[in-house]
Amino acid sequence: MPEAKVGIIGGSGLYNMEGMMGVEKVKVSTPFGEPSDAIILGNLEGVRVAFLPRHGEGHRISPNELPAKANIYALKSLGVERIISVAAVGSLKEEIEPLDVVIPDQLIDCTRGRASTFFTDGIVGHVSLAEPFCPLLSQISFEASTKVGAKVHKGGTYLVMEGPQLSTKAESQLYRSWGADVIGMTALPEAKLAREAEICYVALALVTDYDCWHPTYGSVTTEMILTNLRKGIDTVKRILKLLLPSIPQKRDCACASALKYAIVTGTKYIPKEKRKELGLLIGKYLGREEDVSQA
Repeated sequence: MPEAKVGIIGGSGLYNMEGMMGVEKVKVSTPFGEPSDAIILGNLEGVRVAFLPRHGEGHRISPNELPAKANIYALKSLGVERIISVAAVGSLKEEIEPLDVVIPDQLIDCTRGRASTFFTDGIVGHVSLAEPFCPLLSQISFEASTKVGAKVHKGGTYLVMEGPQLSTKAESQLYRSWGADVIGMTALPEAKLAREAEICYVALALVTDYDCWHPTYGSVTTEMILTNLRKGIDTVKRILKLLLPSIPQKRDCACASALKYAIVTGTKYIPKEKRKELGLLIGKYLGREEDVSQA
């Protein structure tokens, strides 16, 4: 099976990466179904990357129907250790303007009913999400964004709504009262599942609108989102090309060992089917000497 240590999940407007060399498409099957599309592997700026179009070719998968578990598992199976997520978001603050880039450090989950964990049906795991985005990868992303001249905001809270409908004005004002900075539909459950898979995760959030709260800026429409995406996506691509070579080979962050103390189900109680299904994620912990459930 081909491999890559860096994965790029492309949102609206980012379906391919110009300049990728040695490109090949790989179809990956997972215990959780098929991912959004075939994964494109290639070399970009000397770095082996795996590119996954989040909504599938032709943008045919709605945000609330994304096969997030299959997407994360498929990237993990290719050896991906870091995921750079690119997505369009709306701004909930005056100072965060359309075409700005935000690298959030926090999340608020307002999704409903999305499958957000690998730990079900006989196995329990509680990973830490105090810092849902990898701090080290976020810092490198911020530095790359600054160097290409983007107006970038480091930190901020990304509120994830269910969709696919856009916000009501009452909802938008409520989210602003909570202190959220941007709003989108796709960072969750991706970030949660990436942490469970011990993959570093960062978001490059491209601001396309002011949602619908702004008193003078027009309420967000699909046309507005797509227009500003076309304007801003070249900036994101320049950031990626500078960011990729800056990523260190070795991981020293907590993401790489997120499951070390997270699995609370006794090893002997984990169903055989679940051991097989999650072997890629938990295999290295099944032989642990101490069983936390017996403490």
